[in-house]
Amino acid sequence: MLPGLREWVFSAKTFASSMIALWIALYLNLDRPYWAMMTVYIVAQPLTGAMRSKSLFRFAGTLLGAVAAIALVPNLVTVPWLLTAALSLWVGVCIYFALLDRTPRSYVFLLAGFTAPVIGFPCVDAPAAIFDTALARLEETTLAIVCTTLIGAVVFPRPLGPALLARIDDWFSRARSLSLDALRGGADDGAVGTMRRSLAADAVEIRLLTSHLAYDTSNLQSATRPMEVLERRILLLFPVLSAVADRIATLRTLGGVPAAAQALIERLACWIAAGDDAPQAEAARLHAEIQRAEPAIGPTSGWDAIQLTALLMRLRDLVDIVHDVRALRLQVAAGSPELPALALPRGIAPDATRFRDHGMALLSAISAALATSLVCAFWIVTAWPQGGGAATFAAVGCSFFAAQDDPAPAILQFLRYVLISAVIGAVYLFVVLPKVAAFEMLALVFAPVFLLFGVLIAMPATSFLGMAIAVNVAAMLTLSSVYNADFATYVNNAIAIVVGMGAAATLTRIFRSVGAVWSARHLMRANRRDIARAALRRNALDRATLTALTLDRLCELVPRLAASAPHADEVMTDALIELRTGLNMVNLQQDSADLPADARTRVDSALHEIAGHFLERAPRAPNDALRRGIDRALVAVTSASSPRIGQLLLELVGIRHNLFPDAPPYRPAPVSPRAAVQEGTPA
Repeated sequence: MLPGLREWVFSAKTFASSMIALWIALYLNLDRPYWAMMTVYIVAQPLTGAMRSKSLFRFAGTLLGAVAAIALVPNLVTVPWLLTAALSLWVGVCIYFALLDRTPRSYVFLLAGFTAPVIGFPCVDAPAAIFDTALARLEETTLAIVCTTLIGAVVFPRPLGPALLARIDDWFSRARSLSLDALRGGADDGAVGTMRRSLAADAVEIRLLTSHLAYDTSNLQSATRPMEVLERRILLLFPVLSAVADRIATLRTLGGVPAAAQALIERLACWIAAGDDAPQAEAARLHAEIQRAEPAIGPTSGWDAIQLTALLMRLRDLVDIVHDVRALRLQVAAGSPELPALALPRGIAPDATRFRDHGMALLSAISAALATSLVCAFWIVTAWPQGGGAATFAAVGCSFFAAQDDPAPAILQFLRYVLISAVIGAVYLFVVLPKVAAFEMLALVFAPVFLLFGVLIAMPATSFLGMAIAVNVAAMLTLSSVYNADFATYVNNAIAIVVGMGAAATLTRIFRSVGAVWSARHLMRANRRDIARAALRRNALDRATLTALTLDRLCELVPRLAASAPHADEVMTDALIELRTGLNMVNLQQDSADLPADARTRVDSALHEIAGHFLERAPRAPNDALRRGIDRALVAVTSASSPRIGQLLLELVGIRHNLFPDAPPYRPAPVSPRAAVQEGTPA
């Protein structure tokens, strides 16, 4: 794709910001003016909200890293091994917290981690200068941030809000197609799976854009709360649509969807298809009519009646979600900070909980600390003058790519960009700059190359390439008020970068790399563990938290599913089925509390068997013994006296159906007159 006018305007703004920041840094005679130029290309983002948030996080991370360097270097410089251990530990700890955060705010921790070595290692021979070096770093970073944000906000700004709304509207348009397919009971074929994965991937991007909304310049800046709720409603569509399609397909195998229910499905489909033109008041009418159509569930209810009720309950949820999505979309577009009247009950909607993988975060932290410390040890033993630069780039390489499943290829790719930057920088430093006598000429000779870098940054497919080369070229030029380039020093610095990044890639490959397929399985195992927790202990996870954790992991799964093709659709389908099973078990734990002791024992026994199945390290199809245990629980529940028999039957049948979709339907045994009184209990 060729760049358009928007990309060239962004590039021109970024180049102007970098030249203004460089000129001011030279005029003020700051220690390292090139840091200001380099920072501009780091924080520059096409969308204003993303640029402002990254600038703020850049400043906060730089300040935190500078404080750490000032605290550690003067106090430990006389014991090099202890200083090495302290700075390496600092890098590891910062990476650990960055990976747990999993939002753009994690940039604060990543930057703080490698800023301390960037400031500290050059000062080991002159620890008294550590405060001045840290202050210079902070001054030049602040200067770059001010120039970038001012020009970005004044000259042809591109607010995040309209771009986010356009993405949401496009997402809803495609989600309508998926919803209509589910209401038609379409098979979960390749086309549906591809659409679902595409929507899930876009939901991840919408979540990322939403995290920058509070820093935007549009009127949507104040609508962060409605946007966060909208984001969670978007994710909830996936399990609800999965359940609707599954129940419709099941009823068709049992003789077809009853005419009254089919009429409601068609009305709901028409309402969804109408999009923004559909009246919101229709949601309340549909909800009430679907609820009235639900058959009463009791001890003698047949399998088809239970499946019909389960379908109608999910249809009610779908009506509520679509209603809430449209209401929240209007609220966001209006820039209102208030939540509208929502239809979906709080206990059903996912909360704001996010999955935190402490194990992988710790492994990444250890590998980064080890890489940094080993390069430092090499520096100490050999007394190599550029050893500090190598250790710094080892920390940078481990930090930038810590969130990836296998960071080594990305580190090596970054190293290739660094080598390209070294060649470009050498041409400028030793061929072009000696002939430049004024700043105006300097800006003129920089323009062709850095304007191209800016265009690359503006295009998503080449953004990282443009940023990596622009930043490294600016860093390698080491511009100051006096030309003092030395070829031997330049080559040594380039070698230090190769050594540092190479060490980061090697040690990461040994201690940290796992691969996308492994990570996908790891996330699925985490989901299964949570489902087992729901089966083993009451209130281990409530419905909202389990939904949030599972859907959050699903967002993490989506980019990894491409690596597991051709089974990507199957993996996502399994994840949604397991989520539905877990939600049924959460409800079953709560609703079975007042059962008689013998019935409760049967239910607990079935839940323990289900938990054992989900705790198996190598997932396999559930066996017949597990199905018989669920059937015994069904018999015990239908024979018990409880006001919640309807709900209990729906939950147990839901679990049985999810685990054994091809098994013969459960047929209730005749019950005593006392138990039959419970028939008619509303679900």
